[in-house]
Amino acid sequence: QVQLVESGGGLVQPGGSLRLSCAASGSISNIYAMGWYRQAPGKQRELVATITSDSSTNYADSVKGRFTISRDNVKNTVYLQMNSLKPKDTAVYYCNGLVGVTLYWGQGTQVTVSS
Repeated sequence: QVQLVESGGGLVQPGGSLRLSCAASGSISNIYAMGWYRQAPGKQRELVATITSDSSTNYADSVKGRFTISRDNVKNTVYLQMNSLKPKDTAVYYCNGLVGVTLYWGQGTQVTVSS
């Protein structure tokens, strides 16, 4: 079992920045990849960024150049640095972790970009 807890969401003005954190606990040594997804009201959940155990990263086209995913293996935490935020980035952001064929999810954190 893996538990994931997100934090760092909030209200920010367009052009601002936020850093989301996802703290993992439990059987974390078996986590191969972790990622961030988001879901806006009325829309499907979509990929934002992923990072593997060897720190290979992948980003959605919509966030490339603005968002950066990283991981701290000592703190068992994955981060999502979000810069140049836009109103269309408003969503609930979810962290996930892949262990074997099982995908674990956190509870989500709300990000609202508005003036």
